[in-house]
Amino acid sequence: MRDPIELKYEVSKEEEIPVLTSWLSEPNILKWFPMISQLEIEDASKIWIGYFGKTFGSAFTVRNEGNIVGFFNLYLTPVKKLKHQSLFSIIVHPEMRGKGVGKQILEEIKVRAKRDFAVSLLHLEVYRDNPARRLYLKAGFEEYGVHSNFLKEEDGTYRDKILMQQWL
Repeated sequence: MRDPIELKYEVSKEEEIPVLTSWLSEPNILKWFPMISQLEIEDASKIWIGYFGKTFGSAFTVRNEGNIVGFFNLYLTPVKKLKHQSLFSIIVHPEMRGKGVGKQILEEIKVRAKRDFAVSLLHLEVYRDNPARRLYLKAGFEEYGVHSNFLKEEDGTYRDKILMQQWL
């Protein structure tokens, strides 16, 4: 068993939007997100960091030795009947995958969701063929639904979206 990589977490700042935008623009990363155009990617990055970072303090930048190695976001809501749950997104820099970083970030998401935001149910959406799905299953998330043919790619193929959740 390897030693965990030391990670630091901080609320994301607007000046980090270009970093997230550049990551999401990489074809091997973009294929796991529903955006297609540069404008969509830029808008998604601004919402992820700008809105959720400023409004709720629930967008986080993950660093190792001063370098950004990941981002995560809890999509919180002010609606009282929905405050107990949160969808989340996570992205790990490709060079840091397979090193336990994703696992550490997932554990941090669980701690912060419960402690800082009183979330008791986390859920996520992942395409069926996304390798991160194995990570989520190992971390205790359970599949509870499938959106068959949810996404239509430019080449006409479809992707199923798997819905997963975990009670905290």
